[in-house]
Amino acid sequence: MKALNNRVQLIGHLGADPEVKTFENGSVMARLSLATSERSKGKKGENAIRTQWHQLIVWGKLAEICGKYLQKGREVAIEGRIAYRIFTDTEGNSRLVTEITVNDLLMISGRQAS
Repeated sequence: MKALNNRVQLIGHLGADPEVKTFENGSVMARLSLATSERSKGKKGENAIRTQWHQLIVWGKLAEICGKYLQKGREVAIEGRIAYRIFTDTEGNSRLVTEITVNDLLMISGRQAS
């Protein structure tokens, strides 16, 4: 069961083009936003779609690949782990951010029409 600790698998569409950053030490990071949707029935039987947004962080060679081949609307499957980060915003307030650190990514479809 240890291998199942903090493991996330999602399939969704990218909400924006990847933001790729190269640091002074040469490491590469990409930030992605991923939308996942669930279909359900409302109380009166109407169809409803609930969309969740997930912030993804990708490192290394996989981050470079994301920057080269991914764009807004692309459907991807990811596997990773949930990470929490606290930072101080420009007004001095502490903010908690939930991100998924991606270990593996699969490109499912081509770019979606805008």
